[in-house]
Amino acid sequence: MKYNSSHFLDKLIEHEGMVLTVYKDSLGIETIGIGRNLKDRGISKEELDHLDIPSMDTVYEHGITEADARYLAMNDMAIVERELVAVHKCVEDLDAVRQLILMDMAFNMGVPRLCKFKNMWSAIHEQKFDIASLEMMDSRWARQVGRRARILSDAMKSGEF
Repeated sequence: MKYNSSHFLDKLIEHEGMVLTVYKDSLGIETIGIGRNLKDRGISKEELDHLDIPSMDTVYEHGITEADARYLAMNDMAIVERELVAVHKCVEDLDAVRQLILMDMAFNMGVPRLCKFKNMWSAIHEQKFDIASLEMMDSRWARQVGRRARILSDAMKSGEF
């Protein structure tokens, strides 16, 4: 992929925020760090070991550090990238900005939900990014995330942030 992962991590922090204690997101799902969904993804034994955290009880009691949050987010980014490219190989051929946009959307809503944007994907496959931009905004996701959707939609259209 062409996008810069540290630039993407900065964008995620801007969009998702970084909370070092367990909180409930807008859907009531327990979350920590930079949007790590504890219900669906949790924190694996390997990740806990790497972070030198003895158990999830410790996470719930004391939270995590900023470095821990960044580590978990980088792991999430790798997972999302693999999932996204597996279902839409065309993502690899896009410019860095549009890759970052689709990664941001996939990180936010999950790849299965992003795949439901059929008209947006058709437009992307045809490199009609102005139409893809409009399709992004014609969604419940756009209404839910507001400013984030406008920023990403504008960048999809123009190819730059």
